[in-house]
Amino acid sequence: MAKTQPPSAAGEPLLPTASPPPYLDARAGADADAYVLLVPAVRLRRLRRGCRCLGPLLALLVLLCLAGFLLWPADPDVSVARLRLAHVSVSARPSVSVTISAALKVRIRNPDLFALDYSHLDVAIGYRGAHLGRVTSGGGRVRARAVSYIDADLSLDGIRVVEDAIYLLEDLARGSVPFDTVAEVEGHVHFFFLSIPVKGRISCVVHINPHNQTIVHQDCYPE
Repeated sequence: MAKTQPPSAAGEPLLPTASPPPYLDARAGADADAYVLLVPAVRLRRLRRGCRCLGPLLALLVLLCLAGFLLWPADPDVSVARLRLAHVSVSARPSVSVTISAALKVRIRNPDLFALDYSHLDVAIGYRGAHLGRVTSGGGRVRARAVSYIDADLSLDGIRVVEDAIYLLEDLARGSVPFDTVAEVEGHVHFFFLSIPVKGRISCVVHINPHNQTIVHQDCYPE
């Protein structure tokens, strides 16, 4: 008897199936092709060094500005220490005129840290805005943060008053004639290698009684 083969299972392929494709990890390929870019820190270090140098420079600039503000020369303080009236008279004939003789002592205070060399002291006198005359004294030197006094003799002999003659006669009748006095000091302060001009000025309104040769009232204010 012949041997028979057992029937194959239904649907079983006659040839063996191909093996499944190998598994490839996508990340492995990505990691293999990835590059790491290292940025040099030279620029960052330069910026940090620049910031570190900029801070002291700014602080030095602020200190220099503050020192210049504190050391920069200021104008001298001028005040009238004494005003002594020697003679004053008002004449109505042949024309209205004024004669004044007075001694003025001016106080100059130098507030700076450097000596003050002033060229002159100028004292002007007027009546109701009209200029009558002036006197100028010589120069001098005031030490740093020191006080100096300057004497000036004011003398006006027969100065005619034309525009305000009526007001002058009215003030004479009241016994109080207001005179405007301006004292001005000009000089230089030597600030290291610089020569800086400075000026001090004070204005006074002096009411004088010509009848008894006295000063009724005096009001001064710096300018």
